[in-house]
Order: sequence, then structure tokens, then C-alpha cells
Amino acid sequence: MVSNPVQHHWTVEEYLAYEQETDTRYEYIDGEIFAMSGGTENHSLITANALTEVSYQLRGSSCRAYTSDLRAKISDTKYVYPDFSVVCGDAEFADDNHTMLTNPVLVVEVTSPSSMSYDKIIKRDFYLTLPSLQGYLILDQHRIFAELYTRNETDWSIRQYTDIDDRVPLDILNCTLPLKEVYRGIVFESAE
Repeated sequence: MVSNPVQHHWTVEEYLAYEQETDTRYEYIDGEIFAMSGGTENHSLITANALTEVSYQLRGSSCRAYTSDLRAKISDTKYVYPDFSVVCGDAEFADDNHTMLTNPVLVVEVTSPSSMSYDKIIKRDFYLTLPSLQGYLILDQHRIFAELYTRNETDWSIRQYTDIDDRVPLDILNCTLPLKEVYRGIVFESAE
């Protein structure tokens, strides 16, 4: 995520018009917009692997996975783009064009060096305020590492998975996400 160099307090309407005019994705946080930077090969492949595996397991269910082209509306002043999201039942949108999802049950982010703290702290806090959200999954692109936040009756629980043979339980979707599939084809840079 890269901040827009133009210092301006944007209205939501200005943000949406600017994004459409420039054909560039921006996240909108409290009047500021942030351009979404391009991803790496690992980021792209991990996202595709995880999305494909989840989508495959959701066949025949009432749940559907959406790509990063669909923004999530967190509140009237916060709009973000998850790497992918899942809705069970009917998708609900804040706009007539169906570009602002309001009811994901799962959102997934693949971290990059520039987005690590944003995804693990700031964006996590945004997502966890969504009433519909039951799970937030963070996948690391530099090592085998998955962190799953799951809503329980009173709070959120967190579990980490670090072994290639681990299977992340996505109970909210009645499926599991094998890290072998998530990291299939990934070559990690060796630490020197």
C-alpha cells in the first residue's frame, strides 16, 4: 500500500469517482486514499493457490469466494480490498454496481514486506469490526505461516500454522486449507 502523494481530504464520492477515472485501486481510510501496490510472484501464486483450493471445496455449498477486485466496506469511512473474501448465502452490497461487499464471512490477506504491519494490525482491526465476519486468515509469502482469527461467542481466538503438513480448519466454511496446496510451487529466498 502506497500513500497518494496529493494531500487532500477525500469524500467517499470523490474517492469512488477518482478510482473509476484512474482505473487504479485505492483503499479509502478516513478521508485518505492509498494506492494498492502490485504484488510479487509469491504473493500472486499463494493467493491463487488458496483461492482455488477454497473455491474447489465450496462447490455445491451456498458459499462463494471473490477475488481482490471486490472491495469490502468496513464502515462509511473505510473501504479496503482483501486478497480474497468469502460470502455464504446472499452477498450484500453497499452500492447498486455490486462493488462494495458488506457481509464477508472470511477475508484473506497475503502479506508482503510493505503491507505486513498494515495487514496484521490495522487491517485486521478493521476486519474484526464487521458483524458478518467469522474468520480472518493471514498468509505469509516469505515462509510457511498462516494465522487464523476465528470469532467465538465472546471474542476472537487466534491460531498459527507453520508446518507444510498443517491444515488450516475453516470450520465456518466446512472445509480445511492444506498449507501444502497454499504453498504449492513457492520458492522461498534462502536466508543468508
